[in-house]
Amino acid sequence: MTDATSATTKQRPVYTNIHITQIVGYRLPPAGIVSILHRVSGLLMFFLLPFVIWLFDNSLTSEISYDTFTSAYLAGIGFVPAWFVKLATLGLIWGYLHHFIAGVRHLWMDATHSVSKAQGHSSAIITLVLSLTLTVLLGAKLFGLY
Repeated sequence: MTDATSATTKQRPVYTNIHITQIVGYRLPPAGIVSILHRVSGLLMFFLLPFVIWLFDNSLTSEISYDTFTSAYLAGIGFVPAWFVKLATLGLIWGYLHHFIAGVRHLWMDATHSVSKAQGHSSAIITLVLSLTLTVLLGAKLFGLY
């Protein structure tokens, strides 16, 4: 076998999917986490859209419906306690903030065309920190801490 033949017959690395039991030990980079959370936040906003429409309708229709809207955060809705309504609203707040900030990150990366691994890492960290910080601040307001 000549050198030319051995060079062409070298084995390529075999890539396989990881098994479901290996997911816990897999370390995803921050950009991957932001990407997955971007999809999760989009799904969350989509599935909670009926709740958003109900909130919007009750907040604007009349004074009586506005009272219903505000009482949902004080006494709950039917069998759903008020803390759960606030928790669902907090989930929507996080979903919107993360989806918006991650979307701006993607637009910035698309517009500049100069994304390196370091820039992707730092912008992912900024996205996570900003979305979580703003969610905590708005959540504190929602739960009456200030």
